[in-house]
Amino acid sequence: MTEITVAALQLAFTPDIDANIAGVSRLVHEAAAQGAQVILPPELFESEYFCRVEDESLFANAAPVGEHKAVLAMQALAEALKVTIPTSFFEADGPHHYNSLAMIGPDGEIQGVYRKSHIPDGPGYEEKFYFRPGNTGFKVWPHPAATLGVGVCWDQWYPETARAMMLMGAELLFYPTAIGSEPHDTSLDTARLWRRAMVGHAVSNVVPIVAANRIGVEHGQTFYGTSFIADERGDILAELGREEEGVIVATIDLARVKRHRAAFGFFRDRRPDLYGRLVEDR
Repeated sequence: MTEITVAALQLAFTPDIDANIAGVSRLVHEAAAQGAQVILPPELFESEYFCRVEDESLFANAAPVGEHKAVLAMQALAEALKVTIPTSFFEADGPHHYNSLAMIGPDGEIQGVYRKSHIPDGPGYEEKFYFRPGNTGFKVWPHPAATLGVGVCWDQWYPETARAMMLMGAELLFYPTAIGSEPHDTSLDTARLWRRAMVGHAVSNVVPIVAANRIGVEHGQTFYGTSFIADERGDILAELGREEEGVIVATIDLARVKRHRAAFGFFRDRRPDLYGRLVEDR
């Protein structure tokens, strides 16, 4: 198999986890009906983006991977539709809490969990209050058609995340996100920066990118959508607007991507002997 069809979902969320799961499930069905094999919902779709404030009562919403309602719902859906669903969720692991992703395969089984490596902290995005830095390291996942790499939101700004997953064998990169307006600076619109960062990963790694974001206004914070799928040259194959709910789907020719990656020589010409500075903590 040299082709894979991928999808990203974009929608608004409420405090009602059951309504949010129902909304995502409806769009998963729509994407599967269009032939999607891997379907990416946005980050933390179980609820509104709760990290805008520090509220200790919200820790009660976390659950272990095997008990979380969003994960269990996506497992059933993946098995029924024979699709893969990278599922972002608020994970409780004993006394620890993580911004995690369960990779759910087309048999409905959890292939493993990735815990978000880079945790932001700033006005409207106070994630360090809720989440420990991930302890899984970057991960890639086998799929019948391709090897998949998944980073989560803030991870997408780091070229190291994309490159690490590529060196582990990733053939497509997926980024579920929750990002929008900046409460400390209403004039700052990061939508174009957000996209440029990931398009840069596509170009410098010669790899297709799938990015899913939420929309809607939550307690004065506006999420700007603009979910997209880019090919290995950074060209946009499909996209959604800033307020548009829906599904985008694209079919990727993996054999073509592999040829292009080899031809560019970016991995052939790497100089790891010069990169020691990248792992120095200063």
